[in-house]
Amino acid sequence: MTDTAARAGHDWIVPVWDAPPHVHALSTSRNGGVSVGARASLDLGAATPAQDAARAGVLENRRRLAQFLPATPVWLSQVHAADVVRVAPANLAHLLSSPPTADAAVTRAPGIVLGVRSADCLPVLFADRAGTVVGAAHAGWRGLAAGVLEATLCAMNVPPREIVAWLGPAIGPQKFEVGSDVFAAFCGPDPGAATCFALHRDGPRLAADRDGPRLAADRDEKWLADLYALARRRLGRAGISAVAGGGHCTMTEASRFFSFRRDRDTGRMATLIWLGAGA
Repeated sequence: MTDTAARAGHDWIVPVWDAPPHVHALSTSRNGGVSVGARASLDLGAATPAQDAARAGVLENRRRLAQFLPATPVWLSQVHAADVVRVAPANLAHLLSSPPTADAAVTRAPGIVLGVRSADCLPVLFADRAGTVVGAAHAGWRGLAAGVLEATLCAMNVPPREIVAWLGPAIGPQKFEVGSDVFAAFCGPDPGAATCFALHRDGPRLAADRDGPRLAADRDEKWLADLYALARRRLGRAGISAVAGGGHCTMTEASRFFSFRRDRDTGRMATLIWLGAGA
């Protein structure tokens, strides 16, 4: 983050990862903007950009952010699924004017800024070690279970061993309470994913068998889910070994992050990535 950004009140996170120097990225916080009330202050817009049309504060916040970017970000209309859009100079103007329905984007073109918004869901950034392609994904539990990370990797079309990933701020493992539907969505296809859950209350018994743990209870159990661990597991199973980031909790770090679980009426942070000169 530049000194100018810090003086403007921005306490953004700049990823520390193994991406090449001409790959640029940042994750904003809730600070340094003009929005008021529950969305104070750097609200960068709802999951569906059309909802922002009447929000002067969001537009001003995006203008302030744009001062530190090489171009207007390509925003997505996020729906918690696994669709990925490929952004190139040929379709850039259309995507800027009509945000695509997708939860991830990739590009090989320098100067194109990809952006995802979140307020508890997990933003994930990708780059190949050669710095020829980058990606950004919005991974709530539904998108994560649906395979949004794997779909992003597929769209990058680079051997997994050549890709590095960074996990942005999300709800932490001590606060993300979920039900048996979430447990089953991950542990049904992958029993070993049970290590990413902690029994919280009214919980089930885990019956051990030769294939790993399996669910053995009614449907009223509650778990604490570790989004960071689930993402790392899925990335690892996809062949990605270099995964950095994680460790924040948007729900408990109220002075720095928006959180839908904590406040319901809340703003959104943005996590952005782009290829600079040298790509």
